[in-house]
Amino acid sequence: MTSDTRNATLDFDDKSLELPMRSPTLGPDVVDIQKLYAQGGIFTYDPGFTSTASCESKITYIDGNKGELLYRGYPIDQLAEKSHFLEVCYLLLYGELPNAEELNEFIPRVTRHTMLHEQMSYFFRGFRRDAHPMSIICGVQGAMSSFYHDSTDINDPWQREVASIRMIAKMPTIAAWAYKYSIGQPFVYPRNDLDYASNFLHMCFAVPAEEYVVDPIIARAMDRIFTLHADHEQNASTSTVRLAGSSGANPFACIAAGIACLWGPAHGGANEAALNMLREIGTVDRIPEYIARAKDKNDPFRLMGFGHRVYKNFDPRAKVMKESADEVLGLLGIENNPTLQVAKELERIALEDPYFVEKKLYPNVDFYSGIILDAIGFPTSMFTPIFATARTVGWIAQWKEMIADPTQKIGRPRQLYTGATYRDYVDVENR
Repeated sequence: MTSDTRNATLDFDDKSLELPMRSPTLGPDVVDIQKLYAQGGIFTYDPGFTSTASCESKITYIDGNKGELLYRGYPIDQLAEKSHFLEVCYLLLYGELPNAEELNEFIPRVTRHTMLHEQMSYFFRGFRRDAHPMSIICGVQGAMSSFYHDSTDINDPWQREVASIRMIAKMPTIAAWAYKYSIGQPFVYPRNDLDYASNFLHMCFAVPAEEYVVDPIIARAMDRIFTLHADHEQNASTSTVRLAGSSGANPFACIAAGIACLWGPAHGGANEAALNMLREIGTVDRIPEYIARAKDKNDPFRLMGFGHRVYKNFDPRAKVMKESADEVLGLLGIENNPTLQVAKELERIALEDPYFVEKKLYPNVDFYSGIILDAIGFPTSMFTPIFATARTVGWIAQWKEMIADPTQKIGRPRQLYTGATYRDYVDVENR
């Protein structure tokens, strides 16, 4: 973000303030209000911080009107088509795509850290069998600071680097073990001869009784899901990681805070909600009923997996995810699945019906990713843990950027107080 010679003038009461403008490389200009309270004695009121830039960042850019998502300047569709998840991890962490030598060094560095400390297996066994996988991975992620003391000093650049690699490497193992624990199967240890996505699938679906071979089409779809969810600018969970990090908390605790935030149904549970909606509709003949309900302003029913809070045109991730959905479903031969038939018909209607076209309610990434994960064999309870596994690298990149930014301070949002004014305490017998 560069300095600007322009100022914004704010007039109120008998005061007039000159607030500096800032110009980003992409996106709208911003008004710098850092000294608003010091100079004017007032705050801004912005619930949800939807009109407030809380930081300066070089990692991810979203243009919701254009339907554009860039990682370090690279369009998400190009990365999903031509790259793979660990290369994208390198890009997010270090700012540039790696050359062949850098990539060949980075991949084994991640792979060598995929195992968990053996004592951590007892953490899993301490949870109830019916515990939600998100509660398990949130707890285990936070517990990593108890096992890896040599990478908790945030003031040491090398320790920050080690912690970053460890979390990217171990999150698939944590998520897979949470799944195995929930279904009563033995843990499957990581295999360093497999790529990132294949290793995760193997840990989830292999059993000691027989050999499990990961299909490359399914592995590619899984890799794309990881890539498409790797980062998404200053969303709720990323902002939570930054806020936790601003206090000086260790990196494992900060990522655990992000996982906890992602667990919220308004954030990480969208693909689960979309699949549950498809199952609620049940059969193609019931679609007109639900379409009518979606158009009825007085009906609380909403079509999940269509439209997006940020993307006002189309979700650039959805096209890539649709291609993977078609490939996976074709491979598995389940085109006649009732839920899939409902999904395809809803997709057709959304792309043709004037109501959906006018309101730009196109299928988004959650619509297709839920279908893919269900087809692969994951229960809906695993959808958000998979999201967390993918987003870990984005959280880490954002956390590292914040730690290195000399202008960052501990987060301290202000408030618009509307409670009682000053009043004296009254003894209980006189109330």
